[in-house]
Amino acid sequence: MTIIVMGLSFSVLLFMISSGLSLVFGLMNVLNLTHGGYYLIGAFVGISIYKWTGNFLLAILVGGAVAGIIGVGMERGFLRYLPGQLQDQVILTMGFLFIITNLAKWIWGPVPQMTAPPSLFASSLRIGAYSVYLYHLVVIFAGLIIAIVLWFLQEKTRYGAIIRAGIDNREMIMAVGINFSRVCAWVFFLGTVIAGISGVIGLPLLGAYLESGSEILLYAIIVVIIGGLGSMQGALAGSFLIGIIHSFSKAFFPPLAFFMMYLLVIIILLIRPSGLFGKRS
Repeated sequence: MTIIVMGLSFSVLLFMISSGLSLVFGLMNVLNLTHGGYYLIGAFVGISIYKWTGNFLLAILVGGAVAGIIGVGMERGFLRYLPGQLQDQVILTMGFLFIITNLAKWIWGPVPQMTAPPSLFASSLRIGAYSVYLYHLVVIFAGLIIAIVLWFLQEKTRYGAIIRAGIDNREMIMAVGINFSRVCAWVFFLGTVIAGISGVIGLPLLGAYLESGSEILLYAIIVVIIGGLGSMQGALAGSFLIGIIHSFSKAFFPPLAFFMMYLLVIIILLIRPSGLFGKRS
């Protein structure tokens, strides 16, 4: 039970990262490798705010806001001029990931930082004969709430219908008079805010360290490949698959933890190259 709960909490963090990455690529055709950097910025800003104020909710809000502002500034200033230019996008966004990592090293130093969760959630919860860290359950609950909100926005609102239509045919969206550039900016902002929030929420579990941006980015890309581009359901399914498999692998077969993830990617690509919920091109 402990391994399952830990796997589910890690799955939730992966979903929050990969959902934004998947939506941005599906809608804008932009491979944003800086996405891990937004997680990194959110984590370091969040831990600073939390240490200064002792307010974890304020740390979440500020960490998400700072990541969102940096993200939308990057989209408005650079990425909007590189539609469909995959190689240029990879070079640019990878460069920004290095810049963000080095800025974090300059501001916060190279030493990893860790923080305890709010005292209300720092205890353990007994379920029968088992004891579960309460903060893991809080992370799972918060992630499910975010997943429901994202699903509602995408599936049940006019703005979500525009996003889904833009993923299928952006030219038609622009032909009917919708400002597609503004839609892209809002989607990019939302995705980066969630990435920053996940960095703060993950602090008591993973901490804040310089390599976390590139590491979480690798997981997110694997999730997007498995789930399919532009799909919330795919990001959720891929996150839970990777989170549970990774948790059990690290518990019972530590040397094979990464191998099991790549094996799952290979199997999915052989069976469904477009991902579990991705649309065939």
